[in-house]
Amino acid sequence: MDITSPGEGRAHARKRRGAVKLALAAAAGSSIFLSLVFPAAAHAAYPEQPINLIVPFPAGAGTDLTARTIAMCMETKLPNAHFIVLNKPGAAGDIAMGYLAHAAPDGYTIGIVNTPGIVSLPIERKRNYSIASFDFIANLVEDPATINVRSDSPIKTVQDLIEAAKKNPGSLTVGTQGVGSAGHISALILEHAAGIKLTPVPFQGTSPASVALLGKVIDSTTANLGEAMTFAKGNPWRIVGVMSQARSPAAPDVPTFKEMGLDVSSGSMRGLAAPRGIPAEAMARLADAVDQCNHDPSYLEKAKATFQPLHYMKRDEYVENLKALDKQLRELWAINPWTL
Repeated sequence: MDITSPGEGRAHARKRRGAVKLALAAAAGSSIFLSLVFPAAAHAAYPEQPINLIVPFPAGAGTDLTARTIAMCMETKLPNAHFIVLNKPGAAGDIAMGYLAHAAPDGYTIGIVNTPGIVSLPIERKRNYSIASFDFIANLVEDPATINVRSDSPIKTVQDLIEAAKKNPGSLTVGTQGVGSAGHISALILEHAAGIKLTPVPFQGTSPASVALLGKVIDSTTANLGEAMTFAKGNPWRIVGVMSQARSPAAPDVPTFKEMGLDVSSGSMRGLAAPRGIPAEAMARLADAVDQCNHDPSYLEKAKATFQPLHYMKRDEYVENLKALDKQLRELWAINPWTL
């Protein structure tokens, strides 16, 4: 039996409470010490898991090549980063952009977005996204549009193309990457400027359209310059003209439509974006990695070797360009709506 007096009991209780407080204080101190000495253990830096990179066109196309090139470089600039490239082709990029817009804005899903699709598709019809649905990281590439035929085609020049289209309006087929895609918009701009009528044939991307051209399924196809130069290697392929203000240093022998009397400019910007609301830390680290890549000789050489005309724009400049394109395409839509 415990015969401790009431006074002694209270003294023991006070001692026990003091010991507990001391133990808690020691534990708290140890926690603070560990967080100071080992900060990574207290809060791991982004990224802590693989980053999905969504690509709106099939493997092998120019956009896919841009995605894989920048992902490979960013892995060397962003500690612990691993990118998983996920191709989600279809509907001129609409499927991928809708998926990206509604992905969790946690920094672990980003994507390549292309103009004009990122702008034109929401103009064309009601979509569940717009340019306001994204946080834009940086632009990577600006690739002018081209019109291409087989090398055995009677169409050898821009003028030949226009004359053939005027002779039989609507008889000349041209492959595009879908309604509202860069290729489709380029064909519409050409029609409007030259006063001709073409018959666009939609495909899921540049690769299947190019295969159809080589197989003589279609008469011509649109492609961005980098893609056209890639397909021209070792194939019966002719680039008729490029829709840029000046000849490209990458293809100095390819004339511009402007030289032929048509002041048309069209093409595609390819940039990186994330769902709206990405954490500031993730945005900063991703943007910094892209910036480092655009000063990396290895990345620059790889882009040059694979015909990717780089045009690096940081976020603010990139967003301003997208807003300007939105205005231009809304004006084009008012004149000549593109429809299914």
